[in-house]
Amino acid sequence: MENKEKKDESEAEIKYSGYKAMPFIIGNETFEKLGTIGTCMNLLVYLTTVFNMKSIAATNLINIFNGTTNFATLLGAFLCDTYFGRYATLGFASVSSVLGMLVITLTAAISKLHPPHCGSQESDTCTAPTPWQMTFLISGLGLLVVGGAGIRPCNLAFGADQFNPNTESGKRGMNSFFNWYYFTFTFAMMISLTAIVYVQSNLSWAIGFGIPAFLMFLSTAFFFVGTKIYVIVKPEGSPLTSVAQVIVAAIKKKRLKLPEQPENDLFDHVRPKSMNSKLPYTSQFRFVSKAAIISPEDKINPDGSATNPWRLCSMQQAEEVKCLIRVIPILVAGIIYHVTIVQQQTYAVFQALQSDRSLGNGRFKIPAASYQVFSMLSLTIWIPIYDQIIVPFFRRLTGKESGITVLQKIGVGLFLSIINMLVSALVEERRRSWALTKPVVGIDPRRGAISSMSALWLIPQLTLSGFSDAFAIIGQVEFFYKQFPENMRSIGASIFFSGLAGSSYLSSFLVSIAHQITGRGPNGNWLAQDLNKGRLDYFYYMIAVLEAINLLYFLVCAKWYKYKGTALQENAEAAMEKSHSRKPHV
Repeated sequence: MENKEKKDESEAEIKYSGYKAMPFIIGNETFEKLGTIGTCMNLLVYLTTVFNMKSIAATNLINIFNGTTNFATLLGAFLCDTYFGRYATLGFASVSSVLGMLVITLTAAISKLHPPHCGSQESDTCTAPTPWQMTFLISGLGLLVVGGAGIRPCNLAFGADQFNPNTESGKRGMNSFFNWYYFTFTFAMMISLTAIVYVQSNLSWAIGFGIPAFLMFLSTAFFFVGTKIYVIVKPEGSPLTSVAQVIVAAIKKKRLKLPEQPENDLFDHVRPKSMNSKLPYTSQFRFVSKAAIISPEDKINPDGSATNPWRLCSMQQAEEVKCLIRVIPILVAGIIYHVTIVQQQTYAVFQALQSDRSLGNGRFKIPAASYQVFSMLSLTIWIPIYDQIIVPFFRRLTGKESGITVLQKIGVGLFLSIINMLVSALVEERRRSWALTKPVVGIDPRRGAISSMSALWLIPQLTLSGFSDAFAIIGQVEFFYKQFPENMRSIGASIFFSGLAGSSYLSSFLVSIAHQITGRGPNGNWLAQDLNKGRLDYFYYMIAVLEAINLLYFLVCAKWYKYKGTALQENAEAAMEKSHSRKPHV
């Protein structure tokens, strides 16, 4: 009784700020996204035009940078949950992002920090950057990696911390915050892909990078101004520790045999104050369940917990680890899927650079990176259509609240990625053909002839990219959120970003392999600096084949997968069948 009163008192002491904190947090979110997206979206063009990097080297650097940033979120989530908490992690990461953007701005503003422009008085040719210039640039990217590692896994959860999850007003406020969170992301993408990219490409790179750096400074200022209002949740330890304990205990007991009725005879201690829902025993990955076998050497504390948690774990802990193992095959399919999106963020930009980007009388040219806005537009337009029209239609057909299952949603996105690559290949074939057989609209000294084909022909492939994201990416986010145990949802977000990291690394690997192998072939390099001399369309066809294989792999995994909690119903049905089978037949 006394423990319950103390628990109620401790909960009463928390004064949730709710909407009072929203101006600071939403302001921080908006300016942070404007800053980071405004810096990174046009970075590929910056590397090839200002730093005079070859397209292959620039593409690989961008892929490695994006991959490292996303993969570092795992470390950021671990340090946040275990040691520092979300407030301190976000504060440190925000400062790091400001410094990183400042460094990149200096590379554009100070002439000695980047190579001379091609064809300038200082250099008649395209001079490569010096080791010192590359070191300075990479140091700025490294600071952005640190910033992304702390901000991405923590910012959404920190905003949700400000609302009381046990009240209706708190739940409504939390949902409202999620809506505003995704709105700020879309808003930042639109502004970055239009206004900021235009300033960078047509006015000044220094000003174009300086604006995001200033916006990131405002984001950091907004964050710290609201310090006295925030609910700051102290770190309670990383759930990864429990995962490690299960693995170690299972290895120690690998020679033991599971009891005939594991669901009844395994160690089933329930941790106090656990936020996780109770998980039933499942027969998959039986070796993991061995961590919950009670051996003669194991000792139990008076409160029912294990004396040595590195030797004996609860069945609940083992089932939580099984949840992690089950999602790995789906994660692999997501990694391969996202390779198509990486191509639209890299080689589609190169396609735009060697296409006619002029509008009207030709005085205005759309920046090459700005064409990515069509992916965001298709995504933004499709989501309400899907939510208000498609889902109710399928709800009536299937009887499911969500219309289709989350794995079916991901599968649709994977199918669209194949169509996306096929359309991309056909458009590139047309662009290259016009550049070789029809009058060109100019010559790029770094690449070659600019095709007379309008860059607006890129809209179909970019629109398909947005549609596939609406199914596959949003489906993956929903999948990881629902299938991870409740205390591992921040880890689930990090796992998703790690999948994006794997996609960036895989894409870099494919680009390097294609460049090396075809570069020695008789038909020339597929990924030549001048796309007109290469065969980018062949590379797109190759990825389409890879995505087709990936779709077949995903269908097998989806058929095998068991959603979290479904085992409870299956076990009940199995027990009922078993009881019926024992009855004598008349």
